[in-house]
Amino acid sequence: MNEGWLALTQQALSLLFSLDPEVWSIISVSFSVSFAALAITLLPSMVLGFLLAFSRFRGRWLITNLIQTLQSVPTVVIGLLVYLLLTRMGPLGDLKWLFTQKGMILGQMMICAPVLVAMSQAAFTSVDRRAWETSRTLGAPWYNAIWAVCRELKVPLLLAIIAAFSRILTEVGCSMMVGGNIAGVTRNIPTAIALETSKGDFAQAIALGLVLLVLALVLNFALGTLRGKAEPRSH
Repeated sequence: MNEGWLALTQQALSLLFSLDPEVWSIISVSFSVSFAALAITLLPSMVLGFLLAFSRFRGRWLITNLIQTLQSVPTVVIGLLVYLLLTRMGPLGDLKWLFTQKGMILGQMMICAPVLVAMSQAAFTSVDRRAWETSRTLGAPWYNAIWAVCRELKVPLLLAIIAAFSRILTEVGCSMMVGGNIAGVTRNIPTAIALETSKGDFAQAIALGLVLLVLALVLNFALGTLRGKAEPRSH
């Protein structure tokens, strides 16, 4: 590492450990928006994933393929859609959510929902249906039966949650269009990295990138630990 990179890394670490208000405000916005989007979307998405895996109804094939298609839609396209919905002339313009955190949450909900539904559907499809049928036969309420199935699928469902959270935390297209990258209000980690890099302020961009890197490492190690604990039960 040459002296320039070393100096930038030192500045980035200094920004983080000195609790620089601007940097930590960006981190706070990023995590609060993404956690809110995930929390609101999680339960309905899991229920839909369960229904698609365990039920047979007209339109199931269409919904499944539509959700799989939505996973591959670029976030900037979703951002454009949400922008058009929230703009003053749009159907949701009266909410006045454009360039606010509420608008960003709405956009991130539309990004993470297809990931959660598709991955939870795949997980529920892979489970032995006898776990569900046995619980129901023994008289367990439907919600207890679903909980029994979810406990069997702890690792794949956590993987779905982590994948969805990672996707919305790192997306930039939707947040840029709907949030507007307003300092202290809607500026999150990805939009700040893009802005600071374009300005040549690499220290702040590196500091924010380190946060995402550390988060990715923590999540992957946690998931690896869960997988390690789950493997002996399957043999």
